[in-house]
Amino acid sequence: MTNSEQVPGPAALPDAPPEAAARRDWAWQRLETPIGPLLLAATRKGLVRVAFHADERTSRRELTRLEQFFAGAPCASLPHLETATAELTAYFAGELHSFSVPLDWSLSSGFPARVLHALADGVPYGSVVGYQDLADRVGEPGAARAVGAAMGSNPLPVIVPCHRVVASDGGIGGFGGGLETKRLLLALEGVLPAPLF
Repeated sequence: MTNSEQVPGPAALPDAPPEAAARRDWAWQRLETPIGPLLLAATRKGLVRVAFHADERTSRRELTRLEQFFAGAPCASLPHLETATAELTAYFAGELHSFSVPLDWSLSSGFPARVLHALADGVPYGSVVGYQDLADRVGEPGAARAVGAAMGSNPLPVIVPCHRVVASDGGIGGFGGGLETKRLLLALEGVLPAPLF
């Protein structure tokens, strides 16, 4: 992997809501999956956050940031959260290849949002794309490194499939959820052979 294709660690949320942010309803839950627990959060608009490795510590940190961002404590549940949970469960069972849950893009903006939209709309289940190719798709040739940073800032991994972005030299590339998680997701989708153990 070249330096231009390295991906930073897990996405971080903004530390505080925008100046004019009003309180927004949101809900969360943890989902056990073959790649470990995921923290899912949704608003009335759609799924807003998927966090890997959602142990107690990670969940506390994510929930604190979401409370700050949405200016209040979570609700008990919201319909988009239930939809996301059902669809992810079906995905990990090999029964779903395309997500329909609405997405709330409020945790992404600018160039990263453009790249993530292109990824979500143009790289289907069972396929991969290179960092450079994705940069070309958004009209920014030479921005492979910035695409890597956009993947690292993805607030909706798995649903917005940053695991499908690979290095141009044929390597797996980086991944904020860890390379083993990326390998498992690509194996689930038939891109890589399933691990032996």
